[in-house]
Amino acid sequence: MSKKIRVGVIFGGKSGEHEISLLSARSVMDAMDKSKYEIIPVGIDKQGRWLTGGDPMRLLSRGAEGQGRQGDKETRRQGDKEMASLRRLPVSPSHRLPLSLSPTGRPFPQVDVIFPVLHGPLGEDGTIQGLLELAGIPYVGAGVIGSALGMDKAIFKEVMHAHGLPIPDYVLVKRRAWEVDPEAVLDQVTAALDYPVFTKPANLGSSVGISKCHDRAELAAGLTEAARYDRKLLVEAAVPAAREIEVSVLGNDDPIASVPGEIIPSREFYSYQAKYMDTGEKASKLLIPAPIPPQTAERARNLAVRAYLAIDCAGMARVDFLLAGETGVLYLNELNTIPGFTAISMYPKLWEASGVSYPELIDRLIELALERYEDKKRSHTSYSPPEKNE
Repeated sequence: MSKKIRVGVIFGGKSGEHEISLLSARSVMDAMDKSKYEIIPVGIDKQGRWLTGGDPMRLLSRGAEGQGRQGDKETRRQGDKEMASLRRLPVSPSHRLPLSLSPTGRPFPQVDVIFPVLHGPLGEDGTIQGLLELAGIPYVGAGVIGSALGMDKAIFKEVMHAHGLPIPDYVLVKRRAWEVDPEAVLDQVTAALDYPVFTKPANLGSSVGISKCHDRAELAAGLTEAARYDRKLLVEAAVPAAREIEVSVLGNDDPIASVPGEIIPSREFYSYQAKYMDTGEKASKLLIPAPIPPQTAERARNLAVRAYLAIDCAGMARVDFLLAGETGVLYLNELNTIPGFTAISMYPKLWEASGVSYPELIDRLIELALERYEDKKRSHTSYSPPEKNE
């Protein structure tokens, strides 16, 4: 019997998407073929402490569920006891270098590959990817540059524009400018864009901090809300009668695209509440495949792959579009390099509709991670100038 692949699954993190990461990671670990993989769960709490050994998923989940119950002494006591049973890895705000992440080092457990299931900043933005690059450990998903470009919506839009890919009009606002002279910022935005507009943090996902604004007062409130989460704020023109179309992409140098899907939000737009809180008859609807003309579906798939390659993405991504209801024009909205992996997430559902089951998808992602790692090893790390011909 061949040796099992030891997969470190990292989840949690210091991000507004911490709780969504826990849901995604739980789904990933449940779907992994236990005859192929030995799963090493690694949690990162909201203070940035890395936890392994024992059951970090249970501990972090208890912390999420216990929010708002600070007065429950028994809950706190139990949490402290469980925390003490885990190993805290020396990768935290009090440590400068990730020396413990050496593939053969201690106390980080020996792994063959890392599957980061971290959404948002300090997980999906190239930071954890850079850490793993320094440590020389293969990992699932985009590299440093692809992750950073996919995370920062403002720079992502600049790259899309440079590649001639369609994006909605937008204005970039710095948090400091908003705090110093809010009236000037409001004047700038209203001169450039017509209402309604969307305000959002440039570096976050899962619709955290996003508002739809119909007038100046709502715009001010939306910018204030977005500024809670990031120093860069985006104000985007709303696409008229927009339909939410999503495409999943899989691969390294030769990526492929899934069938497109459509989201029918339970609210005015696909907000955090519409994604994760509305249930039953009130839940948002996923239509797979999307009920759109074949030529529109093919264009979405083509644009998704072009966007993926433009930022040098790898492994996986979900590419989100806005389809103008009256004109049928497709606009690239964003690209998620670590898309949601929960039971209701679009990324695995689109691949299932395209003939790739959830367990097969995880297999392929791990294969792609190891394939990319081996390809990187082919690059020379020293240089010897050629001898000069006499």
